[in-house]
Amino acid sequence: MVRIRVLVVDDHRIFAESLAAALAAEPDVDVSAAGSGPAALRCLERAAAEGRRYDVLLVDADLGGAVPGPRPAVPVQEVGEDGLVDGISLVAGVRAAQPHLRVVVLAEKDDPRRAALALQAGASGWVAKDCSLSRLLTVIRGVLRDETHLPPALLTGVLRELTAARKHRTESERLVESLTPREREVLRCMVAGLGRKAVAERLFLSPHTVRTHMQNVLGKLGVHSTLAAVALARRAGVGPVDLGAPARMVAEESSSA
Repeated sequence: MVRIRVLVVDDHRIFAESLAAALAAEPDVDVSAAGSGPAALRCLERAAAEGRRYDVLLVDADLGGAVPGPRPAVPVQEVGEDGLVDGISLVAGVRAAQPHLRVVVLAEKDDPRRAALALQAGASGWVAKDCSLSRLLTVIRGVLRDETHLPPALLTGVLRELTAARKHRTESERLVESLTPREREVLRCMVAGLGRKAVAERLFLSPHTVRTHMQNVLGKLGVHSTLAAVALARRAGVGPVDLGAPARMVAEESSSA
C-alpha cells in the first residue's frame, strides 16, 4: 500500500492535533503536525534529509495571526526563527524549496482574494476548516493527481482576482523591462532581502553607486520604498538573486548582460 505523508501546519494546537489524529486513522495516511512556519520548515528539511519526504502540506490560511492585506509572498527562509510566517508566505516558500510537495490551504472562511493569492503562491487547494473528513481526504488524494480543488462558490471570485492579477503582472513586467541589466540585478538583490552594503559587496560596487542604482530602480518602477519595489518585482516574476552562486560570477554576468 502506498502511504501518503501529510504535515498539518496550524498554530491552534488543539485543532492541529485533532486533525492529525483524525487523518492518522486512515490506513494509508502518515501524519505529523507543526505549530508554526519555521517549525514546518524544519520538519520538511529533516524529512527530506532522511529520505522520507512529505507528500501534502495542510496549511492554516491565518497561520501566525497575519492580518489579511496586499503583501508579497516571502520565502520562508527569509523569515527569522522567531518571526511570524503567514500561511500564504509559507506556501510560496515550501513550493520554491520542494516543488513536488502539494499544498492545501485550510481557511476559516471563503475569501476569493486570498484564495487567488494561495493559488498564485503554488497551492493546489483551498478548503474550509469545517469541511468533513471525507471531503478533506478527497482533496488530499485529488491534489496528488495534480487536481486543483476550490469550493464552487469561490470559483467566480477567484477567476476575477486572477484576471486582475494578470493585468497587474503585465504592467509590472513592462516597468521591469525599462530597467538596465545592472538595475535588474540590483532589483534581484533587493528581492533577496539584501541591504545596500550587502549589494555593494556582492556586485563589487561602492555603496554610493548602489544607492544611485536603487533610487533609479524606485523611480523607474514608480514606487517609493524597497518593499513596494519587491512586491512589484514579484508580480512581474522577478526572483531573488542566487545567494549560493559566487558573487564574482554574478557581478560578471550582470556586467556582460
